[in-house]
Amino acid sequence: MDRMPEKIDSKFRFVLLASERAEQMLRGAKPKLEIPGKKATRIAMHEIANDLVKWDFGPAPELVVEEEEPAAPEPAEETE
Repeated sequence: MDRMPEKIDSKFRFVLLASERAEQMLRGAKPKLEIPGKKATRIAMHEIANDLVKWDFGPAPELVVEEEEPAAPEPAEETE
């Protein structure tokens, strides 16, 4: 690939999407492009570049605020 597709925000995401799509093809999914003699990873990259694979970021994670537990009192020193 000469350049990344515009809708993809990072190289990392592009690689994740391509690897997931390639795995689908290796498990029996039919390619959406006919590129003879190419490996599944190359076909997946072309499918994503041509916007043939639908994907999204998913729902935003919920913000969880954890309350701090009060510190346990230190044990008193024993005097003899």
